[in-house]
Amino acid sequence: MNPVNKIAMLMCFALPALAHAGESAIKWHDFKDYRDVRESNQGKASYHKHIASSIEEHVAKLAEQLPKDYKLSLEITDVDLAGDVRYGGINEIRVVKPIYFPQLKLNYSLTNDKGEVISAASDVKLKDMGFMDKIKMGRDEPFNYEKRLLTEWFGEEILSKVD
Repeated sequence: MNPVNKIAMLMCFALPALAHAGESAIKWHDFKDYRDVRESNQGKASYHKHIASSIEEHVAKLAEQLPKDYKLSLEITDVDLAGDVRYGGINEIRVVKPIYFPQLKLNYSLTNDKGEVISAASDVKLKDMGFMDKIKMGRDEPFNYEKRLLTEWFGEEILSKVD
């Protein structure tokens, strides 16, 4: 069997396995209302899109751990990114120090394959005051600290509710 046929055959088996994953949806508020989503040297609109797409992609990967037809819906009500934007000469830079820890506030609901709400909560506050004391795994990626907050919350709160 040639390599192209092998890859096609593997995809036939792998794609149905991915179809059994849960899904996610995120509702964002106006970024002007969030505590700290200030960009350093990037346009405001593109930076806000970058935040949203990075977090949405991450939550979608987390939701793949859910059973088929389960859905995690998040409403992000506040964002305070790790670090603080400061002036560094003519440029602005985000300075990350332990006193500027990441915080997220959200509402969520988790529904099963029958559309029944398994778990839901409002005003969930996620923060990690010791975010710089933890070992960084993997490469540096945008919004790593906020993604780790969501990953830890997902493992403790969401996966524990799944049958």
